[in-house]
Amino acid sequence: MSYKLNISTRKDALIKLMNVIIKHENEIIQALYQDFKKPPFESVATETGYTISELKDTIRNIEKWAKIKKVGPSLLNFPSTDYIVKEPYGKVLIIAPWNYPFQLAICPLIAAVAAGNQVTLKPSELTPKTSAIILKIVEEAFQHQHVKVVEGGAEASQKLLAQRWDYIFFTGSVAVGKIVAKAAAEHLTPITLELGGKNPCIIDETANLKLAAKRIVWGKFLNAGQTCIAPDYILIQEGMKSHFVDFMKNEITKAFGENPKESPDFARIVNEKNWHRLVSMMETKKVIMGGETDVEDCYIAPTLIEENNIDSAIMQEEIFGPLLPIITYKEEKEITKIISKYEKPLALYVFSDDKKFARKTILNYSFGGGCVNDTLIHFTNKKLPFGGVGHSGIGAYHGQLSFDIFSHHKGIVKKGNWLDLNFRYAPYTNNKISTLKKILNWL
Repeated sequence: MSYKLNISTRKDALIKLMNVIIKHENEIIQALYQDFKKPPFESVATETGYTISELKDTIRNIEKWAKIKKVGPSLLNFPSTDYIVKEPYGKVLIIAPWNYPFQLAICPLIAAVAAGNQVTLKPSELTPKTSAIILKIVEEAFQHQHVKVVEGGAEASQKLLAQRWDYIFFTGSVAVGKIVAKAAAEHLTPITLELGGKNPCIIDETANLKLAAKRIVWGKFLNAGQTCIAPDYILIQEGMKSHFVDFMKNEITKAFGENPKESPDFARIVNEKNWHRLVSMMETKKVIMGGETDVEDCYIAPTLIEENNIDSAIMQEEIFGPLLPIITYKEEKEITKIISKYEKPLALYVFSDDKKFARKTILNYSFGGGCVNDTLIHFTNKKLPFGGVGHSGIGAYHGQLSFDIFSHHKGIVKKGNWLDLNFRYAPYTNNKISTLKKILNWL
């Protein structure tokens, strides 16, 4: 069965998918809790609710996005009609991560189906309950030859990557992203890589510290810090540090109580391997709040760390957990020195009431996307591209961009036959060269 050009078939499939997700929403929320105690509010906000919103937006706009687009013709081709046709790539592989295991599997799937592709989806083996419900939903919503789910670990991914695909969409770590890119290069397969990095959060002397602390606590400790665009470290003007730390401690307590382990609103680390990785980063003497751990529960408390050594273990790689190093600077030039030490991040945040400083910061550094005076929220605007640059990723999606990345944009010129200008044909005379130069100068 072909889904290539039938917009109504794609739309019907997406409507059915939405209905199936709504039907199983409580099971999805339960699966996310079983996998790593994701709070139900976070599951709705960042997984099911976000995905349903993406579905509604795609269903509402699919005809407009898929429509043949006329563009202005070139004078060189007069008379002609020029247009762009968006066609599906064909067979698409989507490899999803474990940190937002439902949303980051289903949202790319939505776009790939909307664009007319046949899809193989590989959910993360590290969240097996969520993977199982994804399999159940896909089998209920789609015909097998349209969309199928392949479960399994690294071996399953390797087998999938050894096959030839027309497009690969991967979300995960930089290390695995390199493996995916290498496999794709064997067949010159186009790819989107959504990766991560050490995302700086800069706070200058003009910032509203109390509000900054509240927004940073939310952005950092959402999903227990296992968010690719979470603030990875704080860069704060030296004189502001003590006040900022006090505000952060207060906001952490307000959010999660005196004992965050007992809070129903704080998730767990996905598995023991990642728990051990995070614990190995902590130097107890530098902990200024938190630091409590429990391996049996894969628990690590929201932790603030005083960090003065940018070569320490915690500053060597993306943290991806509830540990937040706080680094001070005296002069603005120190910010550049620290940020430039790392690869281009997926996100950057700046808290400042100085418009010039904020604007300069946003323009001076290369990063995927970010916010002024907030964290994470740029992800929620479907009109903004979401993606990395350099080691933080290749390509961007969300909203119409999601449809576009899974579509090949085919340029077409329909030439009129009622006039055929002779100057482009040999023999090439001096007059023809002169005419060509004049036309090119007008373009």
